[in-house]
Amino acid sequence: MKHIKAVIRPEKLSDVREALDEAGCSGGIMVSEIMGQGNQKGIIQAWRGEKYQVDLLPKVMLDLVVKDEDLETVKKIIIDNARVGEIGDGKIFVYNVESVTRIRTGEEDNDAI
Repeated sequence: MKHIKAVIRPEKLSDVREALDEAGCSGGIMVSEIMGQGNQKGIIQAWRGEKYQVDLLPKVMLDLVVKDEDLETVKKIIIDNARVGEIGDGKIFVYNVESVTRIRTGEEDNDAI
């Protein structure tokens, strides 16, 4: 099992979720609103004639745990639906998951996903 942590633009969240649903890969997903900075190093915004450096930009973080065989499919779906082609599109991190237990039923590992 793999834990996918994807940081994407907030405006791409609905596209990614719809694509995951259509592919049957959205058994469980956690979504968090975050602020972050990457290579982009923020943006310059103007307000009332003054320019301001905004260092931390709003992003959305998706957390999914998937079966090993679904990893590449889910990564491709996220990339295809979150990409704008500009700096700030986000990142995908993949971690190994040692164990999963569904609290309600006691099911474990792939049965718990």
